[in-house]
Amino acid sequence: MRLTSLTAAIALMAGAGFAETVAPSAVQFSEYGELEASLTGQPGDAARGRDIMISRGKGNCLACHEISALKDAPFHGEVGPTLDGIGGYRSEAELRGIVANAKMTFEGTVMPAFYKTSGFTRPGDGYTGKAAKEIAPILSAQEIEDVVAFLLTLQES
Repeated sequence: MRLTSLTAAIALMAGAGFAETVAPSAVQFSEYGELEASLTGQPGDAARGRDIMISRGKGNCLACHEISALKDAPFHGEVGPTLDGIGGYRSEAELRGIVANAKMTFEGTVMPAFYKTSGFTRPGDGYTGKAAKEIAPILSAQEIEDVVAFLLTLQES
């Protein structure tokens, strides 16, 4: 019995460092679109966040935003606001909410929801009825945390 109790205690302690990832359907935005709690319980990696932001197959943030800190990456967009200094005037919760689903903060924005899987208006429904009802999110929960970690490094110089 002693070995079983010790094994259970070790298992509990080992699992304590790993939080459950919040599924896209379970995300709870505040009234103004903030996400106070981490989606993973793990800190974001700013270096990975930087890579996601310039990746044309992932975040593709540069397609719409200009970011001076990423001047080594080509083709900065002008559709969205510049993100220079955003880490100095937006909180972590605000940034997490905006990256996960900007429409919760800015109604009518053209910025995609990067952590949403359902509730889309799908043209295929009207034509063929075969549009997917649920799709995979553009970014994983940890990728959202990584992008937020990078955005927080963008301070006024």
